[in-house]
Amino acid sequence: MKKLLSVMMAAVIGATACSEKPASEQTAAAKAKPQEKVVIYNWTEYIPADVLAQFTEETGIEVEYATYESNEAMYAKIKLLKGEGYDIAVPSTFYVEKMREEGLLQPIQTAKLSNYANLDENMLNKDYDPNNQFSIPYLWGSTAIAVNSEVIDPALITSWQDLWRPEVAGELMLMDDVRDIMGVGLAVKGFDDNTTNEAEIEAAYMALQSLWSGVKMINSDSPKTPLIQGNVNIGVMWNGEAYMAQQEMPSIEFIYPSEGAIVWVDSFVIPKGAANVENAHKFIDFMLRAESAKAAIEELGYAAPNKAAMELLAPELRNNKIIFPDAEDIQKGRIHKDLGESILVFEKYWEKLKAGV
Repeated sequence: MKKLLSVMMAAVIGATACSEKPASEQTAAAKAKPQEKVVIYNWTEYIPADVLAQFTEETGIEVEYATYESNEAMYAKIKLLKGEGYDIAVPSTFYVEKMREEGLLQPIQTAKLSNYANLDENMLNKDYDPNNQFSIPYLWGSTAIAVNSEVIDPALITSWQDLWRPEVAGELMLMDDVRDIMGVGLAVKGFDDNTTNEAEIEAAYMALQSLWSGVKMINSDSPKTPLIQGNVNIGVMWNGEAYMAQQEMPSIEFIYPSEGAIVWVDSFVIPKGAANVENAHKFIDFMLRAESAKAAIEELGYAAPNKAAMELLAPELRNNKIIFPDAEDIQKGRIHKDLGESILVFEKYWEKLKAGV
């Protein structure tokens, strides 16, 4: 689902301030100084609304916010538009790599980011973007298994293989995410998450095919919602969705499978055709503030690679294993890489799965 909303605090404030002036003066002022804006293309529910409003209030820059449900959808749109139409996007690790290599991004000028030093050095200079020329890490997290412990005993679920248990059949939700879900199939078959061997990818597809009759629904827009509503009682989902579900439903538990959860980093990038590059830098710098990162962690349940924000968190949040998994679980994490043309093989089998063939 693509949604478009605008955070227009500056426009409202400006209209109020001008309300006592003659209409001719208001019109002239509007022509002299067009409303500045930044256009953000991001995952659903992935920046707190209060943070967006505060940015506009402080800077006078209107935020236009469009959403996508998958890296694939985001990439296809930006590639179709040749990098135009959006000032900021938030791809995951392997799509930063892909978009960088295809020339869809422009360099980020870190000299314009006064809060860059807040970032954790351990999350910088990764293989998908050496020296962070094209990306600034925003949030990181994992894809694993959320369970309603009132219906399904969490002790039964310790690995990806346990999704095939008869106790789970008809209760399971998956996300519409080709790499994450095909990655589950690869994990249970003992194959590398980034294989380009079609025989191994097909074996993962066949494993998932045997699971498919037990899948009740696919949801990437808001995976937490069917869990909260009781439509499903177990789901493969992002940790932040599980965290938000747990706030409403304490019986939710999040389990890191023994084969390794899928670990990812989502980063701010500036598409090569961005029209408001200065405003994009201002927004990224605003999000690197300790207070902005803290608000994102608290509301969304994902970890921010922001050292200054960590110091502001309450101890119970810093020690929350849904947000901040143990070092052992991180070490076992499976990280997607760009597969080049081999992604078409993944997509072929994923579409066959969804079509029931």
